[in-house]
Amino acid sequence: MDKEITKEYSNGELTVVWKPKACIHSEECIHALPNVYKPKEKPWITPENATTQELKDQIAKCPSGALSYYMNEEGKKIIEKENDNMETKVEVKENGPLLVHGTLKVTDKTGKEEIKKRITAFCRCGASSNKPYCDGTHNEISFKG
Repeated sequence: MDKEITKEYSNGELTVVWKPKACIHSEECIHALPNVYKPKEKPWITPENATTQELKDQIAKCPSGALSYYMNEEGKKIIEKENDNMETKVEVKENGPLLVHGTLKVTDKTGKEEIKKRITAFCRCGASSNKPYCDGTHNEISFKG
């Protein structure tokens, strides 16, 4: 069983949690806060370069749910955009993944079930190494669709 890798980056008040396997590399974070998200640098996330509110607002817009956060004073209670009451919605991203908004139960080819909340990005290009989920490979292969 693969252990999910997470990375954490703190500004002292808030800790950004990044799940690389969930990331679809839409670059929404980079466009929203280019002083924070710099994929060519290490560390690639520098949350001290934005206010806590700016980070919260940007994380709420992450299309894949790869970014979440927790407030340091409250401990590791991770805050994600809730959508338990959200209507299920399917969105086809041009030249990218199929985004399913809402709470889903996904059963993989081995029968393992996983509950996905928020937004789940499914591969449309066929090249993801994290199938059925998108891993951003569509950008590397110039997928059109």
